[in-house]
Amino acid sequence: MCGICGVIGFERTNQAEAITRRMMEALRHRGPDEDGLLVAPSVALGVRRLSIIDLPGGHQPVFNEASNVAVVFNGEIYNYKQLRGTLERRGHAFRTHSDTEVIVHAYEEWGEDCVGELRGMFAFALWDARASGTTGDAARHARVFIARDRLGIKPLYYSTANGAFLFASEVRALMASGCIAPRVAADSLEAYLLFGSVAEPSTLVEGVFSLPPGHSITLQANAPPAELRPKRYWDFSAAALQIDSTRPKNFKDAAKQLRSLLEETVRDHLIADVPLGVFLSSGLDSTALVALASRCQSDLRTFTVVFPEQRFSESKISRETAKHFKTNHQEVLLAPDQVLAQLDDAVNALDQPTMDGLNTYFVSRAAHLAGLKVALSGLGGDEIFGGYSTFTTVPKAAFVAGLGRWVPGPLRRLTATAAVKMAAGDAVRKAAAAWRSPEDFPHAYYFTRLLFTPSRVHRLLAPYFESIEDRGKGNEPEPPSRRRMWETTQQARRLDSFNSVSCFELQSYMVNTLLRDTDAVSMANSLEVRVPLLDHRLVEFVARLPKRDKSVDGVPKALLVEALSDVLPDDVVGQAKRTFTLPLDLWLRGPLGVRLSQDLENLTPQLMQYMNLRAVRGVWQNFVIGQTNWSRPWSLYVLNAWISRHVAGTVTNASSDVEAVRPAAIARAVSSPRS
Repeated sequence: MCGICGVIGFERTNQAEAITRRMMEALRHRGPDEDGLLVAPSVALGVRRLSIIDLPGGHQPVFNEASNVAVVFNGEIYNYKQLRGTLERRGHAFRTHSDTEVIVHAYEEWGEDCVGELRGMFAFALWDARASGTTGDAARHARVFIARDRLGIKPLYYSTANGAFLFASEVRALMASGCIAPRVAADSLEAYLLFGSVAEPSTLVEGVFSLPPGHSITLQANAPPAELRPKRYWDFSAAALQIDSTRPKNFKDAAKQLRSLLEETVRDHLIADVPLGVFLSSGLDSTALVALASRCQSDLRTFTVVFPEQRFSESKISRETAKHFKTNHQEVLLAPDQVLAQLDDAVNALDQPTMDGLNTYFVSRAAHLAGLKVALSGLGGDEIFGGYSTFTTVPKAAFVAGLGRWVPGPLRRLTATAAVKMAAGDAVRKAAAAWRSPEDFPHAYYFTRLLFTPSRVHRLLAPYFESIEDRGKGNEPEPPSRRRMWETTQQARRLDSFNSVSCFELQSYMVNTLLRDTDAVSMANSLEVRVPLLDHRLVEFVARLPKRDKSVDGVPKALLVEALSDVLPDDVVGQAKRTFTLPLDLWLRGPLGVRLSQDLENLTPQLMQYMNLRAVRGVWQNFVIGQTNWSRPWSLYVLNAWISRHVAGTVTNASSDVEAVRPAAIARAVSSPRS
């Protein structure tokens, strides 16, 4: 696990090196163990390493035998031992025992199609100078191949500046390059307020984008393209529709095959040369991981966040689960005074603002302080096995939106307003939004995931929308996040009702919020989090099953329950679905709320130019009187705090001081690699 970064297209190597070193320093928390740097004509690639596998031998960059192919890599390749055997039989010679080296030889063997052979979470940049030689001017024609894993578990961001291409594992690292102007991407504010996180491939920083999951980019070192077009190599819908001759015959057979696949996946995710644990809640997904992992590892450690407020705490069931599976269990008590004392650190850990992520920050911090470098998380179970309420609410929202298209607009607006006044609550607001303006989104799914309704967002961002109207709204290009919505909708329409919701969840809430937050806050604590339930083979297996083999009335996640029926404790299986959230509704009515209300009265200027302060105050007042929940004022607080820390205080300096940075001693691409 690491943080990677690089610059492609700067002719002056000392300039490229200086920029890359600044980004590497900003990524130190992701890789405190060591760093590595490759500098070649028009290319500089950097890495900060968190050593997990092959501690003494896994230095990066990793080169091939001829020193003309090298990679910097963030993630884990879980089938690296099998791939190594295949590649050795085909004549490739390995110098290390790390999973990173497999990528280099896989690329030599299969070219850009190597991504199809990799099973794991990854983001990497691979330098290929084979076609042009490795010395002198010839190396200027080398290629750089950049790829991100299928589900988007590991992040990768990019931008262009002064004719060059820059990339990094975090948005903040790109900003630290000194090449990116610290400007808020105004159209991303709308997506953030709608859904509580910035929607891919956009970011909150203007000109910085995320490489979408399952995509790659190929660049010429001496000629970065004027228009970048990431290439798709995998998507959920295509995988779900692929014909599988070995598909199970029935529900029982599906559960049996799933059990075998789960056991193999969890076993592979336990491979590490450092201490490892599991995040344990009272839920089915994390319990399933503990049940299977405890069969492979006798000294398994588990961590649970608990609260003084017992009705929110999951301590009772998680404690019994830990006792049942004989794990070394630790409870992380989280009280409001602790949150207030560490609030700045928690917000600083976020690479982009989000209304979520705080709980993962504190449990990651506890795991790190306990000496762990790796933890397993149950993320993904709700999305692929049908654990979310969206699997039932999306069809209802689609019915409301579809009916609304046949009713005149004025009548829809009148009845929607009346419905909200008569019955408060999130469900009513979301249904009313779908009824009022069904054309706001390409699919009804997006109404079910709303934070603020579109009409409320327009009030909050009144200055921004007014400026658009003054400039002529029709001339504004469609934001990339909106295009992504349309693309996801087109994919989902090819699928059955169950898989279509899985498709939306995986490509929206999962990648925009859960995975991004987990990566950022865990790596802020130098902790690698693995997500076995998002192993792409597991996702594809479940996606190819017919709905009848995944959904049983009255049994949440029926297929997973059946597959593990002999190992899951009854109290876990029998409990009602609950969402793991902090008791912020209570905490914001104490000192923590005082802090929030003060900050919301003093928006940073970079945000104030877009926001309606009166509407912001209204959100807080609505929370105080019980007309809205904690997530809305909290999301505004995090947005303001993040911009204040990561945008307002950033200074670009590439043009002024980059030449003054003295090049350090490095292992250059044209010299012998480290052995």
